[in-house]
Amino acid sequence: MEIININDFNNKKIKDSDVIRRVIGGEKELFEVLIRRNNQKLYRVIRTYLKNEAEIEDVMQNSYLKAYIKLYQFKLQASFSTWLIRIGINEALARINEKSKVQHINDQLDNNHVIHIQDYKNSNPYDKMIEREMKHTLEAAIDKLEVKYREVYILKEIEEMSIKEVAEALDITVANVKVRIHRAKEMLKENLYSLSNDKNVFEFGFSRCDRITEYVMSHI
Repeated sequence: MEIININDFNNKKIKDSDVIRRVIGGEKELFEVLIRRNNQKLYRVIRTYLKNEAEIEDVMQNSYLKAYIKLYQFKLQASFSTWLIRIGINEALARINEKSKVQHINDQLDNNHVIHIQDYKNSNPYDKMIEREMKHTLEAAIDKLEVKYREVYILKEIEEMSIKEVAEALDITVANVKVRIHRAKEMLKENLYSLSNDKNVFEFGFSRCDRITEYVMSHI
C-alpha cells in the first residue's frame, strides 16, 4: 500500500477519494489530510454565517467530527469539499437557531423583570474589533481618492453639510458638487471591492489550522 506523507497534504496528485477510501479502511490518521485541505474554505464559508471567532472554530470542529462519523455515507464520485461545506452550513445554521432560542428565552426573562441581560454587542470585544477594522478600511479607501473628490465626500457624507454648503465652502457649483460626490462614491465602491476581493482576506492562519486539526484528530 502506498504511504502518504501527512506533510505532503497539499499534493493534489493524491486524490480525496483515495484518502477517503483509506480512512474508511481504518487509516483514520489520514483524515488530517482532508482537514488541512479544507480548513481555509470551511472557515470562510462558516464565517459568512457567524462572526464570533470562537464559535466559528467550534462549528468547524463539529463539522469535521460529523463528516468523519458519516464518511461512510459519502459518495466518492462527488466533491468532498462540497459535501463538507453543506455539513458546515447546516452546523452554522443550527448554531444560529440555537442562539435565537436562547435569546428568545432571555428576552422573555428580561421582559418579566426576572433577570437583566447585558447587551451582547456592547460587551463583545470581537464586534468592537470588527468595527475598528471597518473604520480603518473605509478611511484607507477615502484616502485613496483624489483631493477634489475626497474633500467633497468628507464634507457632505461625514460632516453632513448640505450640497449648497459644500458648494459654497469649496467655491464650486452645486452641479459640480453632485457630480463629484457621485464619482467619489463610485470610486469608494471600487476601492472597497478591491479590498474585499483580496484572496488573503479572512485568512485562516497556520496556527489556527493546526489547532483545529489537532482537536479533531484527537476526538476521532
